[in-house]
Amino acid sequence: MASIFDVENRRFKIEDKQTHTLDPEFWNDPKRAESILKEIKTHKFWVGLYEDTEQAVEDVTVLYEFYKEGESTTEEVEEAYQFALGKTQEMEFRATLNKKEDELNCILQINAGAGGTESCDWSAMLERMYLMYCEKNGYKVKLLDRQEGEVAGIKSVELEITGDFAYGMLKGENGVHRLVRVSPFNSQGKRMTSFSSVFVHPVVDDSIEIKINPADCKWDTFRASGAGGQHVNKTESAVRVTHIPTGCVAECQEERSQHMNREKAIQKLKNLLYELELQKQYAERDKVEAGKMKNEWGSQIRSYVLDDRWVKDLRSGYKVHNPDAVLNGDLNDFLKSVLLMNAGV
Repeated sequence: MASIFDVENRRFKIEDKQTHTLDPEFWNDPKRAESILKEIKTHKFWVGLYEDTEQAVEDVTVLYEFYKEGESTTEEVEEAYQFALGKTQEMEFRATLNKKEDELNCILQINAGAGGTESCDWSAMLERMYLMYCEKNGYKVKLLDRQEGEVAGIKSVELEITGDFAYGMLKGENGVHRLVRVSPFNSQGKRMTSFSSVFVHPVVDDSIEIKINPADCKWDTFRASGAGGQHVNKTESAVRVTHIPTGCVAECQEERSQHMNREKAIQKLKNLLYELELQKQYAERDKVEAGKMKNEWGSQIRSYVLDDRWVKDLRSGYKVHNPDAVLNGDLNDFLKSVLLMNAGV
């Protein structure tokens, strides 16, 4: 594990980077200073994780020696063993988050698919599920865009999620989520199936440089819709940018100023272009395309069957019989099962 986490090299980098923070002119360049502090934090996280696990393993080894001498009980050894095992398993899981982009924040989009009102309601349920997951795991969430459904729920929503390894943890949620339940919108009480798609994109920070040629961009303006008061609807403050070479499209209507919306739209476009580059680098185009299948039967990654009381990830095979807990944000075991499967663990 020490070699997997590159512990000695990380310790050296911590010492080296910390010398930079002692420079009186360190904060003269705030962006550079923040980048260095973030790098130190990342290295300390991995070193700390390794050292905690190493200590737990040493503790159970010593306690077992005491047990052989009659100076500790079976229960004490078992408790220490289970604790060390948990630490080791956590390390194995964290080892799957070993790509640079895994440490980034992310944007999570939910779009209603086949199923009409039922699908819009399902999209709102998914939004609530992710909001509760973020609350339970210390992630901050900012609403970027939300389109209400005509009768109930939402047609789409876009959330920016900020926190350690936000993209790494949630990237496995890309795909179609299928709900089966007795519909509250069906007067005959029939069992209905509906679909919503989830897309997760990394938010590029200053440590990653993405250059965009202005000549490659096509801009459109339009009046903002949805929440935001009357002001946003009086002027064409909302913007949409199309990157002609790739076809990537990003839009923003959350700010009153068209200038600020243009800046945020460019940032979103950078996120999309970076993700596109990642797909090329890691040769995952087939997987990504599979994640963009139609929002309907046969293309789902996870099924939530409420009346039969189960939720199953169709990739990892992980299944639970408590859908209420899952919809209340208990997603960690599902997220881990997919990450470990993709890592071959």
